[in-house]
Amino acid sequence: MLGEYRIEGRRAAEIAASVERAVGSGELEPGQLLPPLRELALDLGVNPNTVAAAYRTLRERGVIETSGRRGSRVRPKPATTGREDIRVEVPAGVRNVADGNPDPALLPGLAEAFAVAAGEADRAPVMYGEDAVEPELARLARAALDADGVPDGPLVVTSGSLDAIERVLAAHLKPGDAVAVEDPGWGSLLDLVPALGLRTVPVRVDGEGPLPDDVRSALEAGARALVVTDRAQNPTGGAVSAPRARALRAVLAQHPQTLLIEDDHGHAIVDLPLHPLSGTTRHWAFVRSVAKAYGPDLRLAVLAGDPVTVDRVHGRQQLGPGWVSRLVQRAVVRLWESDAVDVPAVSAAYGRRRDALIGALAERGVAASGRSGLNVWVPVPDETGAVARLLHAGWAVAPGARFRMSAPPGIRITVSTLTPDDVGPLADAVASAVRPAPARRYV
Repeated sequence: MLGEYRIEGRRAAEIAASVERAVGSGELEPGQLLPPLRELALDLGVNPNTVAAAYRTLRERGVIETSGRRGSRVRPKPATTGREDIRVEVPAGVRNVADGNPDPALLPGLAEAFAVAAGEADRAPVMYGEDAVEPELARLARAALDADGVPDGPLVVTSGSLDAIERVLAAHLKPGDAVAVEDPGWGSLLDLVPALGLRTVPVRVDGEGPLPDDVRSALEAGARALVVTDRAQNPTGGAVSAPRARALRAVLAQHPQTLLIEDDHGHAIVDLPLHPLSGTTRHWAFVRSVAKAYGPDLRLAVLAGDPVTVDRVHGRQQLGPGWVSRLVQRAVVRLWESDAVDVPAVSAAYGRRRDALIGALAERGVAASGRSGLNVWVPVPDETGAVARLLHAGWAVAPGARFRMSAPPGIRITVSTLTPDDVGPLADAVASAVRPAPARRYV
């Protein structure tokens, strides 16, 4: 049944870890049948309840699935397999429009900001026991959040938005709880949720955000949390509109116990107004990262939330990394104070590139979406074929499988480095790649 691999352990956690290690290393393959719990309990010399608890942990973590009398098997696509592995290797000479990165030419220089921050650190080094949040960063961040209508609440600083989301989910949920997530949505989040032992519940999206009826259905079915991207939704480019925000707030008002997490993915690269949902539910978190506007390696996000949520995140952070470097925080303050990013100019540049590609595709009969941000989403009938044909034509795009659960196939195109001369050839290649292959006749 298990070939050469032998499950080990005396406690439930040890047994579960033994199975998960084997799945991660490939010694247990997708679809492989695990021993019946009583048989494994006899083999290990433990109580069957111990094996049952181990299997339950593995199910909650998305490693195995159980189907009645047919037993427990390693999942066909275990949650330990990251969506980042679903990528296209970009050969030499092929344009990469798959990576989701900002345009390096639109990122600000960092040298002066870090020099100023380093000078401050030399004069007043940050020591153990001091505040985790730079006071001036908190003041500037809170002023910006106030201007955008985000409810008042304490702040904490994390190492990027995914770090913030992970900490919030872990602060409130337990393994087996369900989280409503956008579909298609951010691949890293779709990996993170099952890695925490949580269950994903897909919610469809359009250009104005999550569909209210889907959100209602997910919450009525027991989802304890909802994650929403306010602007520059990855991969579709959607942004929550004012009417959609009103509809979503009405749904959330009927489920005040829901943990709401908002990710303002488009902060400082989008000129559309923010329509926040936070404050509608008892527990909420609003996350704003600097990665897209100031550079992905500047690992910093500001998290605002209700007092209980922020206190739990801060308390757990103290037991781990302690705080995000105040040196980095001071550098971000300098970038903000000096208006290092010309937000209207950057937003307009990305907007022109998105609009040009979407318009060129429309002229060729190809529907695409991208209301904000760096990406354009193109529904396709044959995702694998479209990716392969585009690669052959000299363009590497992101397969939609990285971003979707039950949503129809598609491809994501990052427009950040497209020039006007690129748009026509890329649109031609996409139009050719998404058309059904001609029928073949054999005689």
